[in-house]
Amino acid sequence: MLVGLNNVTFEFGARVIVQNATWHIQPGERIGLIGYNGTGKSTLLKLIVGEYQPSSGSVERSRDTTIGYLHQDLLSFDTNDSILEVAMGAFERVKHLEKEIEKLGRELEQTSDEKLLHKYSDKLHELESLGGYTIHHKTEEVLQGLGFANNDLQRPYKEFSGGWRMRVLLAKMILQQPDVLLLDEPTNHLDLPSIEWLEKYLQHYKGSVVIVSHDKYFLNRMVNKIVELYQQELHIYSGNYEFYETEKQQRIELQQRAYENQQEYIRQQERFIERFRAKATKAAAAQSAMKRLDKLDRVEQVEIERPNLRINFQVDKQPGKIIATLKHATKKFGDNTIVDNAEAEINRRDKIALIGANGKGKSTLLRMIAGTEPFEGERVWGYNVEESFYAQHQLEALNINNTVLEEMKECGSGKTDLELRSLLGCFLFSGDDVEKKIKVLSGGEKARVALAKVITGKANFLMLDEPTNHLDIHSVDLLTEALNKYEGTLILVSHDRYFISKTANTIWEIIDHEIKVFKGNYQEYVEWKERSSKFEVRSLKFEENNEPKIQKNELKTQNPELRTKGSEQKKELQRLQKQFSKLEEEINQLNANKTNLELELAKPENYTDKNKFQQLEKNYQNIKQKIASAHAAYEQLFEKIMELEKQIKLIL
Repeated sequence: MLVGLNNVTFEFGARVIVQNATWHIQPGERIGLIGYNGTGKSTLLKLIVGEYQPSSGSVERSRDTTIGYLHQDLLSFDTNDSILEVAMGAFERVKHLEKEIEKLGRELEQTSDEKLLHKYSDKLHELESLGGYTIHHKTEEVLQGLGFANNDLQRPYKEFSGGWRMRVLLAKMILQQPDVLLLDEPTNHLDLPSIEWLEKYLQHYKGSVVIVSHDKYFLNRMVNKIVELYQQELHIYSGNYEFYETEKQQRIELQQRAYENQQEYIRQQERFIERFRAKATKAAAAQSAMKRLDKLDRVEQVEIERPNLRINFQVDKQPGKIIATLKHATKKFGDNTIVDNAEAEINRRDKIALIGANGKGKSTLLRMIAGTEPFEGERVWGYNVEESFYAQHQLEALNINNTVLEEMKECGSGKTDLELRSLLGCFLFSGDDVEKKIKVLSGGEKARVALAKVITGKANFLMLDEPTNHLDIHSVDLLTEALNKYEGTLILVSHDRYFISKTANTIWEIIDHEIKVFKGNYQEYVEWKERSSKFEVRSLKFEENNEPKIQKNELKTQNPELRTKGSEQKKELQRLQKQFSKLEEEINQLNANKTNLELELAKPENYTDKNKFQQLEKNYQNIKQKIASAHAAYEQLFEKIMELEKQIKLIL
């Protein structure tokens, strides 16, 4: 065990966050910590790192256990150092050694003291053992993986916005490689390529990882255990988020059936007692039945306590077929071109997800469509379009001195106080909550106020920039459901792949300063991208007649040695290509076996048989390792083929 909570109870005043909770984090675990907003997930992480002390119980840590904790409060840190220097702060011991070695080197220039020479040699050896000669490369690699360009690395940390600063601090933390890595909403500040990079990195991370996230897709790919904070208790599930959803539903159904069966038993016993308690011959039996009922361990009825946002986007007017058109749109920030002479059209009932890496201009394009960002070219509204724009900057645009109700009144919706209170109730602001000042609200509460403002206008065209940030998983589900029922048109920017997959029927991506449109959902888009990528990179793939394309070219060189070498390389190419095809088939088969095991793991009857479940779990972990190894071999083989193709082309 690296860290553990033992019978921990913690309260904020009269409010109980967790009661008699026990949770042990073991080496190598990937854990998703989930729960509704406000239940205390971040508080639980602060208990683990020692920022808070439990009211009762204990938090235990191994003496040598190191913990890294990424959270929003880190944004208060500021410095003029470059982001490369900040991230390299992860290697404090190495940097200290470098200074010592530099100092010893200067001293050795003045003397030939043998003891000093030995000390210098020992320091060099320690530096090498700590990987000190590669820290610059490692740091650059991690920063680039998180989306930073090479020319950004020497820029001062203080020049970057909050989201980019958080990436630098995340880079520093993962470079420190603590035994336990606690990540509180890490994907909120990452674009899709950076999330994918982080997934790959964490899959090979040697320490344990605890993730708080509202991104189901991320949790499904990253975790093998779910810890749910619910009703002041910790509920543990051995699987990813999808497994948790299935297992929780089964537990609820089992508990409900047990409750109903027990209630029927209680009714029978009570009828027996009522009928025979006055009869002398049956009085003893009735008394025994009463004692049995008194001693009965009562099963609680299932009561799902969860906040229900009743989001209902209404549409007042029916627009024309075309909602908006961009014509000859060009947008540049200095030398940075976002779009150049781009064309795009949004049609009625389109539900568009605008995706891609940060810096490509997704939010800029959204503002161009909204009319809040000037650009060269033209944006033309269609007939009867009534738009509404939700963006992250709107959270900062809220008047912090207003109450929630006062902020809603400033929308100009013309609604009465009673109507606005009713609407705010749908967003979990009930009773006196509407009199709270904006400045005391949490990030999630501010996001709900901004969302409430968006839907008051009954717009038929919504533009949403990262609407799921600051929402918990349940609230994201409810927003998804509302957008699916929404009869209008929408375009959204989001890094939440689950949310995109459930809401969008069209994908936009900015590529080479153009707007590329894919008509289909996110899953179809991903599959199409994978097929396109394979088609592009496999220039050596066999033709239908099973001959490599390169065989169609004759070796034009007249040099006998080169011709012989070229022929040998062509044979080697054929051999590698056959290996490549065979490995592809093997990976496909492994993936099919993995899917079958996942189906077996999802069957309820396999949970009750402990030995069978453990064996299935073992087989599942084994096949995941085989798939990882096969993919590594696949990449190595592909690199060999690419290199061989280059060599042959030089001879042609």
